Amino acid sequence: MTAGLGVVLLMAAGLSGLVHCFQPLFSSNSSTHRDITITAVLRKTFEVCRDITVSEGREFNLTIGDVLTTDDVQMACSSPGNSTALLSSVIFQTSLFNMVFGNARVDVVYDLSEEHHFDDETFQGGRDVITAGVAAVKAIVKQENFVTGRWTLGQVCHTLQDFYSHSNWVELGKKAPYTALIIPDQPLKNLTDRSTPTCSSCEEGKCDNNILPFVLQQGLLTSGYFSIFSSEKPAGKCSHGGSFDKTSEQDPTGGISKDDIRSSHGSLHKAAAKLAEDATLELLEDIRVAVGDRSFLRLMGLSQSSVLCFVIDTTGSMRTDIAEAKRVSFSIIDSKRGTPQEPSAYILVPFNDPGFGPLTITTNADVFKDNINKLSARGGGDIPELSLSGLQLALTGAPPSTEIFVFTDAAAKDAHLKSTIIALIESTKSVVTFMLTRAPSPMSQADAQLYRDLAQASGGLAIEVTKSDLSVATSITEDSTAIAVVTVFQVMKNPGRPDHFTFIVDGSLRNVIVYVTGDSSLTFILTSSSGLSQTSSQSSGPLASSITAGNLRRLGLNTDNQTGSWQISVDSNSPYSVKVIGQSSLNFIYYLLEADEGAHRGLNLKEGRPLSGGNLSLLVFVAGSDKLKVSEVILFDSSGPTEVNGSIQLMGRGNFLVTFSRIPAGNYVVRLKGEDSSATSMSSKSSFQRQSSTLIRTSNISVTAQDTNTNIEPGSTISFPFTVATTNRGVVDNSATETFTVRANNDRSYASSSPSTVTAEPGSGGTANGTVTFTVPGSAVSGTDVTLTIEAENAAASDFNYAVLRFSVVSKVTDTTPPECRVSSTSTNCTSSHSLCSSSHWEFIANFTDGINGTGIDRIVVVKGNGTLNTSTVAGAGGEKITVITYSASCCAPNVVLAAVDNVGNVGQCERQVRESTTAPTMTPPATSPVTPTTTPRMTTIPAATTSPRTTTTTESTTTPPATSPATSPATSPATSPTTPRMTTTPATTTSPRTTTTTESTTTPPATPPATSPVTPTTTPTMSPPATSPATSPATSPATSPTTPRMTTTPATTTTPRTTTTTESTTTPPASSPATPTTTPHMTTTPAATTTPRMTTTTESTTTPHTTTTTESTTTPRMNTTTESTTTPATTTSTGGHTLSMSRCLWITAAVYLLWK
Repeated sequence: MTAGLGVVLLMAAGLSGLVHCFQPLFSSNSSTHRDITITAVLRKTFEVCRDITVSEGREFNLTIGDVLTTDDVQMACSSPGNSTALLSSVIFQTSLFNMVFGNARVDVVYDLSEEHHFDDETFQGGRDVITAGVAAVKAIVKQENFVTGRWTLGQVCHTLQDFYSHSNWVELGKKAPYTALIIPDQPLKNLTDRSTPTCSSCEEGKCDNNILPFVLQQGLLTSGYFSIFSSEKPAGKCSHGGSFDKTSEQDPTGGISKDDIRSSHGSLHKAAAKLAEDATLELLEDIRVAVGDRSFLRLMGLSQSSVLCFVIDTTGSMRTDIAEAKRVSFSIIDSKRGTPQEPSAYILVPFNDPGFGPLTITTNADVFKDNINKLSARGGGDIPELSLSGLQLALTGAPPSTEIFVFTDAAAKDAHLKSTIIALIESTKSVVTFMLTRAPSPMSQADAQLYRDLAQASGGLAIEVTKSDLSVATSITEDSTAIAVVTVFQVMKNPGRPDHFTFIVDGSLRNVIVYVTGDSSLTFILTSSSGLSQTSSQSSGPLASSITAGNLRRLGLNTDNQTGSWQISVDSNSPYSVKVIGQSSLNFIYYLLEADEGAHRGLNLKEGRPLSGGNLSLLVFVAGSDKLKVSEVILFDSSGPTEVNGSIQLMGRGNFLVTFSRIPAGNYVVRLKGEDSSATSMSSKSSFQRQSSTLIRTSNISVTAQDTNTNIEPGSTISFPFTVATTNRGVVDNSATETFTVRANNDRSYASSSPSTVTAEPGSGGTANGTVTFTVPGSAVSGTDVTLTIEAENAAASDFNYAVLRFSVVSKVTDTTPPECRVSSTSTNCTSSHSLCSSSHWEFIANFTDGINGTGIDRIVVVKGNGTLNTSTVAGAGGEKITVITYSASCCAPNVVLAAVDNVGNVGQCERQVRESTTAPTMTPPATSPVTPTTTPRMTTIPAATTSPRTTTTTESTTTPPATSPATSPATSPATSPTTPRMTTTPATTTSPRTTTTTESTTTPPATPPATSPVTPTTTPTMSPPATSPATSPATSPATSPTTPRMTTTPATTTTPRTTTTTESTTTPPASSPATPTTTPHMTTTPAATTTPRMTTTTESTTTPHTTTTTESTTTPRMNTTTESTTTPATTTSTGGHTLSMSRCLWITAAVYLLWK
């Protein structure tokens, strides 16, 4: 089964010329926004799972191929030991749909906004849309509001992807994404001004070469102009192109878009789509580092299990219920903790009167336990409680399709919220089951019916039991928290009447359970596909084991039951329900679509109820098998009963477009039937049946609302215009006049105002308009999500419809600068022997700061590496907070990438790689020492390197002196050398802003010299000689060298203010060797801009000004030998002006000089 199956807009064939972006959804031969987004999300999710798995020491076998599917990624990311037979990707796919919906929504809500599409050369405006959206996603995720985060992320991805289709980035020959688009403090370069012409007219409809040559030669960035109303544009400017773009009719005609292969620059479509995918991956990586791997996977919606969600009445009479809620939740937690069945999240909402909430959502089971332990039964006063207000919080805070359990023994005091709750149930497709216990004063039938109606709307149950029987009824809670629970069949009869119902048990189903609710007089007979029967009076029979609690009968089918068609016959004249569930990876999800008459003229995601008598389209995605055939999709209304058969069109990759004509008024569920050849042997096929839980109700009222305000700042007042109309056969009745009752509710209880009624007056075209206005408190936390429900009800109160708007409260981000890293030191005793790496270690110390005006560092994370990270905080000289990090690791893990994330999600990184050597621990001499080392090193430095502000230049040199030998030392003069040395000269290097240039120089010791020129070492008390040095040290006289070494000559290195220059060296004496090396060096001159070996450049930053330091490097020869190293204690000296006094520097310099002599 493949991925990329979300649908918001389905373009009709032949309308590609109307699109002014990558096509949103389906295309036979071009990449769509859906393709780009889904592919990038799957690849990044795959990478995160791989990194987590490897870090935990487990194997990760899946590799990235040309096509990744949701099932592939779900399986690869599943917990060890999980049964793949019960692995379902439906939850993951639902989350991907949300991102694709958010992406395609931009073409509806912001269709003519040039900033959202990078039209009209609005590069700064487009970048602002992206960076503001990214900041919003990070704030939303920080508050764990992942559903809203997915919608916002999808919108951001749309704008980012359009840049590569609408600009000339591809035509400029660029092969990598434009990173500055997602980093707000980086400048946008080479932008074309509005007065500069950029295009010539296309010739005979061919536009491949219509961008002016000088634009491409100078690397100028431009994009096409677009308008559906006017042909005007600045003189000489490129147009977007296409039949809908009026500007393309004015000279220069044609366009430069790469939206699909038939666009003006369609030959570059694939290149643009690939860059858009890479840019989306880059964006996702930035968010991943900012929020952390675990939160990132939750944002992607990757989950194997369901959410455990309790809404609990905490008034005085609920003591027994609270205790049972604790017991059953603790039982679920303790039995499933650490297993694939452990709930993916825990949600708790308490309510009583006059209060309700807060909503607590966490992935930490212990936090949930602590919160539910704190609940106590007290107060309440009058009997009705605010049960629906608590349920509203759960519906808007929980992921879609969550099963919510409500515990109460009281009527709803806020029954006026019934229509709001139904709207949220239908919008989220969540299931609500009520545990209704009998208090001393029994709940009236009218009050109980409210809960029954809500349960029916959601596909849940209303279980009515005594408090003593509650522990039996709560077994349903454990049933619902299993992995991959599917609904096979469900029906509710009100009023009740005797009836027979059939359902199919297929080969993929496990743990099949039948629930029957009704009064005590209800009886039933269950019959298997083989003809065996069991009656309701049998608690344990040939087909199932049964338990009864209040109005609930639960039948667990025996495991050896055969597949095929089963029947249950119910005898009752009172209201009752039948529900059949099981566990299976084969499941489906669906979304309502409606015709869109806007610029894109296709099918659009439908919010609210479908219109009675109108046409309806469903997008259906079936997961769990790549060998299935969907034979039937129907809308079923059990009250009729009425069945409406849909016309099925296979769209590929598990997608089916199902269309229904002239739907009668009613309350429907979606039933899907088909065959799966993978469920049994290849020679046979297994029939399967699945059903949706949530009712689809039709309406004769249309409600539409404008939701252009996706993110709202705290303290702001926002208005949402809406329109209400009466419809007839699915279209607005232009002659209708009616007054509608209006209700507007938001789940945060923000102060709001709206008209209580709106009226469609004569001559209004059958429509009535209104506005909802509300104010976000200034104290609202950034990242808070808000759900606004606008309902309109007819005068007879027999029909209503709604619009649901979701947005986020996001504070404006003024800190756009990431934290900066300054390397302090690196020490190592790593060797070149890989077999010994586990016994050797290295350490890396650096400082991170967010500066004086930053929001402060929130956390430090190891992006790459397998070591130990410790942090501490100190105050800097300017008052800024500095986070000192110490990272240590085995030499088997020589690389590390650290990231500092500030409180608004800006990310700064620091990278380090330890070098393998045969040296002992490092010793750092002064950087300005003019002393020539006592060895013949290979030295790599950076000459006259000029660095601009906010740059850290670190120079490390590794100097390995020879061991003391009783023999004489060779001179190093080339005059008597039998060979010609190879010399490497590196010219000046310029480092760009915010770059750290790290230069490491490694000195390799010569072999032990012959006994012809002994030199007695000079010792001082300031520096200890090697422990193995009873003899003389080699001299460096050029007179008697038997070999001329390879030399590296490097001019002075200069750094500008606000630059730190640090020099480190490692000194290790080699063991004695009786032989003279026979290596023949060569001399080589390296031209400008050639990087010498062992020089690495990493991105780091500093905020503290530093003085200019000029270091002269001395050319020193290197003799190639193999030596043994003797460990010498490391001494570290910093030359950044922070550690050594001048007198101590001079003193050490003199001591080293004497040793050299």
